[in-house]
Parts: sequence; structure tokens; C-alpha cells
Amino acid sequence: MKSLVILISGRGSNMQALLEAKLPLDRIAVISNNAHASGLEIARQHGIETIVLDHRAFPDRQSFDTALAEKIDACQPKLIALAGFMRILSDRFVQRYQDRLMNIHPSLLPAFPGLGTHARALQEGIKIHGCTVHFVTAQLDHGPIVIQAAIPVAPDDTEETLAARVLDQEHRIYPQAVRWFMEDRIRLNGNQIEVTGTSVNGAALYSPGLTE
Repeated sequence: MKSLVILISGRGSNMQALLEAKLPLDRIAVISNNAHASGLEIARQHGIETIVLDHRAFPDRQSFDTALAEKIDACQPKLIALAGFMRILSDRFVQRYQDRLMNIHPSLLPAFPGLGTHARALQEGIKIHGCTVHFVTAQLDHGPIVIQAAIPVAPDDTEETLAARVLDQEHRIYPQAVRWFMEDRIRLNGNQIEVTGTSVNGAALYSPGLTE
């Protein structure tokens, strides 16, 4: 059975993109550590099973992760997708789901791991920004990269405008990565990933644009 568990903490826009992508799935469940996450209502409107597991009800991270793993395992997922899940997972949890735990991050990793990626990108004056889908490892915002999308940074960009354009790309590449996984097209070799049936486009994205 091709089952997907999506973990959220808030609005769940990437969760919504996954739900609307018509992926080849037999079952989807959404789990949140926040009973007030607006993404839960979006999932229910799509007829998706939702589960709430409040991390504040547990004495420590390990006990929460243990309870979370029990909820996940009951769904028998082929893949667990983090979609704005604002909890740092323990090493034991990550190891339990090695090569089955996927995340979307709003930067071109390994640049700008952690929070505040768009503000940091603007502060550094970079010309190309973007987002990354990767498998989760014990090292925060690292792990084998599945797919990335890049956008140019405009001179008048603010943190908000840049975040909005990156988010549009997140909604494109996360469903693609999950689809590849469900179709068994992803091959992992250490920190390298090959996706069967795809080719590399030789075109480059230049920012600022080149003139002759």
C-alpha cells in the first residue's frame, strides 16, 4: 500500500500542495503537534484523516518522538513528509525512518540551513535563491538532495516578496519529489541521489540577466 504521512505545525501550504497534486497514493494521514494548526481544517476539507499529538503533553522530546512514531507506524506509511513541522526530531527518530523521511527547506541547501532563510539571503546579497527537497538526517537541514528550484533575487525584493516566490516553487517541487518516491524512481547512493527517467536541463538561470 502506498501510504503517506504528512507532519505539520501550522498553515500547511505545502501539505495542501501535496493533497492537490493527485499523487499515486492509497492513503494519506496528516499529523500535527498543534491542535490549532490551520492546516488541519484544510486536510479535513479534503477528506483526509487527521491526528493531533500535542508535544506540550510530553515531558521531553524523546517521549514525544516515541508517541509520534507509534502514530506514524499505525498508518504504515511508505514515506513521511515534513511540511512545516516545527519540531527538531531526535536522532533515534530520524534513524528509525532513514531514507523514508523527506523535508522541504526554503533555501538552496547547503546554504542557509535553519530559520530566517530569506532575510539571511537578502543580507548576504545573493543573486539566486530557492528551495530544496531533501531526505532528513541527524544533521539539521542536511541530507541527500532530491530536487531544487532556483529563482532570481530582484533588487527591490523584501523578505516577504522573496518568501512568496520561493513558496510558489516549493509547491511545485515537493509533490514532484514525493511522486518520484512513490513511483520507486529515487535511488540513493550515500549522499547522492539519482532519479530514474529524468534528464538534466543544460539551461542556466542567470541573475542579473546577461546582455551581449
